[in-house]
Amino acid sequence: MSTEGWLPDPGSGGSRPKMLTITAQPAQPDGVFVSVEDTGTGFGLAAADQIFAPFYTTKSSGMGMGLSICKTIIEAHGGRLWASPNLPNGAVFQFTLPAVVADTSKA
Repeated sequence: MSTEGWLPDPGSGGSRPKMLTITAQPAQPDGVFVSVEDTGTGFGLAAADQIFAPFYTTKSSGMGMGLSICKTIIEAHGGRLWASPNLPNGAVFQFTLPAVVADTSKA
């Protein structure tokens, strides 16, 4: 399953639209793989090791907690979260989560 959409880019005065693509597919052995790609400003390879650290931010008004919280939640559920640059512009965030079978016997 995949979805795409255009987002306004207020930082560029609207001259370069941003594209956001979200894809989900089954992962082996039993789980889900999700990819979130954008064509925004992205991050450099030097920042790749730091972007999940608490209080790390590239924004002037950012708190630097969002990605750290996301990673903590995903790992607490047995998943994994990682990121890479989406060259020439943007970032790719990917994560996996194990499937959980709902217990319907207590319904």
